[in-house]
Amino acid sequence: MKNLGNMLKQAQQMQSKMQEMQATLEAATMEGQAGAGMVRVTLSGKGDLKGLAIDPSLMVAEEREVLEDLIVAAHADAKQKVEAMMAEEMSKATSGLNIPGMGGGLGGFKLPF
Repeated sequence: MKNLGNMLKQAQQMQSKMQEMQATLEAATMEGQAGAGMVRVTLSGKGDLKGLAIDPSLMVAEEREVLEDLIVAAHADAKQKVEAMMAEEMSKATSGLNIPGMGGGLGGFKLPF
């Protein structure tokens, strides 16, 4: 029964930490860039597109494909940074919790946000 009580306490702690993590992610933004900063993409901590900045020199019809590629690259850069931040926040949220079957953390589980 003692183990069940400990598990419930740890589950409550984890729920609290997850709520804190979600609030942190909601407030955070990450910027990715490509073309030496000529294209910049800003994503929320949850991966929502919040902004796009394009250097005016790229706004010529002949450079359309280059611009498209730079936007995709800047988005990928920002997304990688968001994923790294999410992994770090998840690590903080699950540190010290020893929930059976979770390997001391979430054991590779991916959250839906």
